[in-house]
Amino acid sequence: MAEPFGILNVSGPFREPREPVFSYDYSIQRPTWPTPHAVRVKIGIPNELDPIKQRLLGTIQGTAGQQVVVNAVLTRRIADFKLQLANEEGLLGGRQDALVAPFSGSLAHLLPKLETWAIEQQQALREEIRQRAKL
Repeated sequence: MAEPFGILNVSGPFREPREPVFSYDYSIQRPTWPTPHAVRVKIGIPNELDPIKQRLLGTIQGTAGQQVVVNAVLTRRIADFKLQLANEEGLLGGRQDALVAPFSGSLAHLLPKLETWAIEQQQALREEIRQRAKL
C-alpha cells in the first residue's frame, strides 16, 4: 500500500540537456519523515509526451507560444500522475531523494498505466488545453 505524502513545492518544466526529456522537481513530505525529500520526475518526449499529445489533439496548429503552453500543461499533468504511480508502485519507499525515470527500459511495464490514464483524462486535458492555450 502506498504511503500518503504531501507536495510542498514543484519546479519545472526543465528541458534536460543530454536527454530527450522534460523534468519536474518535487519536494515531498510524508507524515513520518522529519524533513522533505526531493523527487525528480522525467517525462520522455518520444515515448510519453508525443504519443499522448498526438492521441489527445492530433496535429496541433497554433503559434509557438501556444505549443509551449500545450507542452507545459501536458508535461505537468503527466508528471503529477507519474509521481502518484511511483508512490503506488513503491518507488518512493525509501527516505532518500528519488528519480522517476521515463517509462521505458526497466519501467516500461508502467507505460500502459500512463496511456490508460491519458485516455481516462482525455476530456479534462483537452478542456484545460483549450482554456489555457486558446486552441
